[in-house]
Order: sequence, then structure tokens, then C-alpha cells
Amino acid sequence: MVFSSQVFLFWFLPAALAVYYMLPHRGKHLALTLFSYVFYGWANPYFVFLMLASTLIDYLAGLAQAHDGLRGWRQPIRVLPADQPRSRRQKAALIVSLATNLTLLGFFKYFNFGVTNYNAAMNLLGLQKLIWDTAMRITLPLGISFYTFQSMSYSIDVYRGQARAMANFLDFACYVSMFPQLVAGPIIRFSEIADQLRHRTYTLDKFARGVALFSLGMAKKVLIANPCGKVADSVFNAASVTTLDSWYGLAAYGFQIYFDFSGYSDMAIGLGLMLGFVFAKNFDTPYKSQSITEFWRRWHISLSSWLRDYLYIPLGGNRRGKVRTYINLFTVMLLGGLWHGAAWNYVIWGSIHGVVLAIERALGKQSPYRGLPRPFRVMLTFFIVSLAWVFFRANDLPAAWTYLKTMAGFVPPSANAYLVSGLIYNPFYLLIMIVAALLTWLWSDSWEWTQQLNWSKVTICLMLLAIAVAVLATQAYNPFIYFIF
Repeated sequence: MVFSSQVFLFWFLPAALAVYYMLPHRGKHLALTLFSYVFYGWANPYFVFLMLASTLIDYLAGLAQAHDGLRGWRQPIRVLPADQPRSRRQKAALIVSLATNLTLLGFFKYFNFGVTNYNAAMNLLGLQKLIWDTAMRITLPLGISFYTFQSMSYSIDVYRGQARAMANFLDFACYVSMFPQLVAGPIIRFSEIADQLRHRTYTLDKFARGVALFSLGMAKKVLIANPCGKVADSVFNAASVTTLDSWYGLAAYGFQIYFDFSGYSDMAIGLGLMLGFVFAKNFDTPYKSQSITEFWRRWHISLSSWLRDYLYIPLGGNRRGKVRTYINLFTVMLLGGLWHGAAWNYVIWGSIHGVVLAIERALGKQSPYRGLPRPFRVMLTFFIVSLAWVFFRANDLPAAWTYLKTMAGFVPPSANAYLVSGLIYNPFYLLIMIVAALLTWLWSDSWEWTQQLNWSKVTICLMLLAIAVAVLATQAYNPFIYFIF
């Protein structure tokens, strides 16, 4: 189930909100958990058991750390002292949690990728007898990349003494499965929301801001991201395009993924507010960044901060010398690329960002951006990000190289290429591209814009929601890019 669907808007969400607010505090978590499991199991009910198993293991791991063995199970749960050495049992509980989540993620996300590359290597070496001839292919569970990271943060935060383990399994299951951010983030760390799970406030202002954010996110998705996506698909999926069309298609994809994911984040945060939860900001106008370092402070903030705190810093961060810092930056972005998808395209995409981050750190004040006017620094950063998007969007690695060569003018277009031009340069798509550019670089931000609501802002949001819902009823094209991760 996706947010931008009639089933969600007219059936699921009204029912979930009505039941949620009719129940007392103790019943709210039960209702929210059950509705979240229905939401998650809508496409494939069997994957519900996978999420339930992961949730149960991490819940028990948290309790095992908090009580440190069977003797202490009757003792009250407390936050572990950060400076106190951890026992073998506590360490074992953390290892079980991490190993379980990483094994689930690795198997379901990378099994097909591993088999394909293993067989390709055997063919290359002339060892055809060792090829694994299996018809088994694994279906990727929706949102597994998000909820495994989120669930792992619980075990790690408890182990580090940054959060108290939850005694109530239902409360923890609610945290893991909460439908607003379940399948595409933001990645909500347990330490950020632990207190809200125990107590939170419900106000009309909070609910109104949630509706406003949801409305803006829906408008971003339906009115901007979807049309830009149709342009990008027309170009990237064409057998041949002109050089100009390739640049135009890349710009369309850049706007599509920006408004698709920022729109989803707005809707997720808005839904959280409607339920009384305050989630952290996940986007901060990233295309206004003046460097790739700044870009990753603004783009998918919950993932960037997760990788920093749970991977980059444990690897040593910048505390072990310059060379190790560059290696750590590259490693984190390489793994970040693989997190997005099991394909060499994503490996290269992550590597590009890792290399540029390392270069920016190495040059420091001598950065190539230094001395350029701000608009040029923004343009240069956007150019680097856009070139990397080619690998993110292309169907496979050969297609990505062909697309880059087309952008450079090294691939002459065929006679049929001009048919694509006729499709993508109609007035409607051109208008959407202009609006997307203006909103990207001139508008502030949904998060900031909705902090102080007035009647004019409320009217704009409701009008945009009504238009988006009306347009949605006529659209057959409605993908969510991050749902596949």
C-alpha cells in the first residue's frame, strides 16, 4: 500500500485515525501496530512474519542487555551506565541482534546479486561446472532496508546506554512497525522516540501541521514527481536519444527523485504528527548545497546520520589520521550505495560520492569550490550529484555508460530518437520542469513553511491536496522510488 492511493486515502487512513483516537492510551499502540501490520502485509502477507521475527529477536536482545542474565529479570529496567564495561551476555545479546538483522537483510537483498555475480565469475574463469544452476530467486520484502536499520538502532542504543530497554513488547512492536515511516523511512532511531512511546501529547496544532505536511507531500509526489518521472522514463528507457534529450531526461530524474522522496518524507512526518509523534526532519533543501559534504547533511538526513553514528564513527571516524579518515568516508558511502540496491550501479554511485567526500576533506580550505560565488558552488554540486544519478537510475551498468556517452555527444542518435523529443517537450512537461526548478532553489522548505500556520497557508495546503487527489484518480503512473530499497 502506498500513501498516494485511493485505498490509503479514503479507507485505510480514516479508519486508522478513527480507531486510534477512540481508544485510551494503552489501546492506541495495539491499534497502531495492527493497522501497521495490515499496511505492511497488503502486498504480501507472508513478509509480516519476517518483520515480526526481527522485532521479537531485537526485543529479547534489549531485555537481555538490560537485565544481564536470568538473575536480574525481576529487577526494574534501567539505562545501562555508559562507562560501565559490558558483560559477555550483554555483548552476546547485541551480536545476536546485529547478526540476525544483517543476515535477513543480506539474504533477501543480496542473494540474487551474489548468485548472478558468482556465476559470471565462473563463466569468466572457464569453470562452468561450478556454476550454481538454481531457479530460486528471492523476492525483496518491502521496506526491509529501513526497518532492519531502525530495529538495530534499538539494540545499539540500549547497549551504549543511550536508551532504556522497553519492557512492553507491544510498545516496541509499535515502534518498529509504525506505518507512517515503515517502508521508506525516515529511519527513526529508538533514542529519538523512546520518550514519545511512553508519553506524547495530542494537540489540534500538531494535527493541523501534520495535515499540512501530508498535503504538501502529496502535491510534490503527484503533481511534480510523477510527471518528471514520465519524462525521465521516456528518455532512460529509449533505445536512442539526442544529447540534449539525455541532459533533459537527467534533470527530470533529478527532480523526480527529489520531489518523490522529499514528498514521501513530508507525508510520513505529517502522518506521525497526526498520531501525536514528532519525527526528525529528513530533508533540508539538499539541491541548495554548496558541496557534496553539505549535500549529505541535507539529503535523507536520517540515513546520513545513521551511517555516521553507527558506521563511520565506530570505524574510527576522523580520529585515526587523514588516510584512515578518507578510507572510512569511502567505505561508508560504498556501503550506503549497496544499501540502496544490490547492483553494481549503486556501488559506483556510492563510490562517486565517497571519492568526492574524501577529496573535499583532503583539500579542506583549498577546496575547488573555494573562491566561487555561491550560485556557482551550488551549480557545481548539483552537476556532480546529477552525474552520479545516471548510475542510480540506469537499468544496468552498460546502460549507464551508454547514457553518459550520449550526454557527452559520443553516441549519434538514430532516426527514431527524435520521436522521444516530441513526447518530452510538450508544454505541460516544460511547465512542470520550470515549477520544479523554482520550488527547488527559491522555496524555503515544507518543514519550515508549516511551523507557523495561518488560514492562507491552510487554504493553500487543502487546495493542493484536493488537486493532487483529483489528478491521482486519472494517473496510472504512480511509482515510489524508495519503495524498492
